[in-house]
Amino acid sequence: QQQPRKRMERLRGQLLAAPAPGAAPPAVAAQQAARPPPAGANAFAASDDPIVVVCALRTPVCRARRGGFAKTTPEHLLATVLRATVQKSGIDPAELGDIVVGNVLSPGGGAAMARIAQLLAGIPHTVPLSMVNRQCSSGLQAFASVAAAIQSGLYDMGIAAGVESMSVDQMGAVKPSVDYEVVAASRAARECLIPMGVTSENVAAAYGVTREEQDAFAAESHLKAHRAQEQGLFDAEIVPVEVKGEDGSVKVVSADDGIRPGTTAASLAKLKPVFKPQGGSTTAGNASQMSDGAAAVLVARRSKARALGLPILARLEAYAVVGVPPAIMGVGPAFAVPAALEACGKRVDDVDVFEINEAFASQAVHCAKALKLDVAKLNPKGGAIALGHPLGCTGARQIATLVSELQRTGAKVGVVSMCIGTGMGAAAVFEKPAC
Repeated sequence: QQQPRKRMERLRGQLLAAPAPGAAPPAVAAQQAARPPPAGANAFAASDDPIVVVCALRTPVCRARRGGFAKTTPEHLLATVLRATVQKSGIDPAELGDIVVGNVLSPGGGAAMARIAQLLAGIPHTVPLSMVNRQCSSGLQAFASVAAAIQSGLYDMGIAAGVESMSVDQMGAVKPSVDYEVVAASRAARECLIPMGVTSENVAAAYGVTREEQDAFAAESHLKAHRAQEQGLFDAEIVPVEVKGEDGSVKVVSADDGIRPGTTAASLAKLKPVFKPQGGSTTAGNASQMSDGAAAVLVARRSKARALGLPILARLEAYAVVGVPPAIMGVGPAFAVPAALEACGKRVDDVDVFEINEAFASQAVHCAKALKLDVAKLNPKGGAIALGHPLGCTGARQIATLVSELQRTGAKVGVVSMCIGTGMGAAAVFEKPAC
């Protein structure tokens, strides 16, 4: 047992000592700029019977191990939001063609857990279910998988969901089953094992994102989220969850509990760097929170939604996922967003709301600059730094937050995007129909 541990420590030392990429980012930019959109990338926008969102809900997002769901298992969170989705939409759940659930940390890929949640929610066993893990974009990938299946004619309506309990299933508890000696010999491969916080430091160093910029961004995330919570702007998307206390009593969790009112850049500046003690800039205050939560999106072909009399909240215009160097995985949205927009013939200026996951302030700040975003359009109700980042849930949670915001404000076009560990980025473009 000592030898594998020593090899892992030696490899970890190599990863932590790896210099921030220098020439790699421009090279990646050139490669991405030269690459045409994949064939058929605009199939969603071009469809005569497009894919639509008819319901999108989420549980509150709570702090892992300290928040409202610290003692709540993931199947309860998922069952709650699945049940609410069926009830709010009024559909016959037997008509669902499939359920796809994003999850990252649950044992066995979460397959048994999610199937149990489905049955607890009252969705019959005749409806199939599968899991997907594209790490931080798992919830969005679940949506893309359901949308693609509908588009291809496999079925007309399905649920895309995401769930994570980082209280129950903790990050780092399970290591990849790989030959670490072989991995250590390949820089490209071993960079997949770089701790996420170190990739944040790499992005900050490679693109000149200062500690001051990161702390200011993080403080703004909390400010926006607190303001939205005080104004009840999350109410339309949140499903309250009943949980049992240690004394057996039942309480209702109905609000996100990671938001810290009164957070300022000055208060965040007092925190010490976590991943690079000397000269680092990533802290517990300007990174996303480990959290618990679940979300579900009811997806249908437009003709099916109309036949059932369901509201059409948004239409899927495009989806794209791209690869980037693992050492700077946080840059993913800077490449995924343009790919998705190009696929449906839109530009950054056409977008009214961007929901870009705040894995770290370093990468969120960089991506906003690289995309030349109007910051007023970015995460108007705060992001993962304030709300939290339950890995498998986040993509579906972002869709629920975006659709709610489009309905509330009358905005037309929205984008959901996130970076992905091991070096990827994903993005989807949604448009609110005119009527």
